[in-house]
Parts: sequence; C-alpha cells; structure tokens
Amino acid sequence: ETNLLAADKSRAPGDFENAGRLGLPFAGGIEDADKRARSLNSEIANGRLAMMAITGMLFQDGLTGSAWGGWSLYVDSPLRA
Repeated sequence: ETNLLAADKSRAPGDFENAGRLGLPFAGGIEDADKRARSLNSEIANGRLAMMAITGMLFQDGLTGSAWGGWSLYVDSPLRA
C-alpha cells in the first residue's frame, strides 16, 4: 500500500504507525497503554450515546414531523392530558 495510513496486521485496528492524536500524521499519540485504553473506551461510549440521540431524533421526527420538538403537532399522543 502506498497510503500514509496503511494497515499493519501486527497493530490493533485503527492504530496506524504514522497517525497520532486525532488521526493527524506524525502528531504523536498516547504512549501510556492504560490511558490509551481509557480514551478509546470513552470514545466508544460517546459514539454510542450519539447514536442513541440520533435514533431518538429520528423516532421523534417520525411521530411529529419535526426532529427539534413540536410535540404540539402530535395531537394523538397518549401522553397528552
């Protein structure tokens, strides 16, 4: 491969030799293995939270026609008193 970020089977997925912080080439990465693992777990958790938020917006858009609120548009809601 001639790409700057070439996959290497001896490294973890996404752990490129020339990529550092934020995937910037030659920016230097996190050397401490525990800190790197904690950072990666935080990134995964934040990504999962973002996926749940988008799913909620899509569900709300399907109910009300507006992803930004507008529950007043959904007059058949059993939650309305």
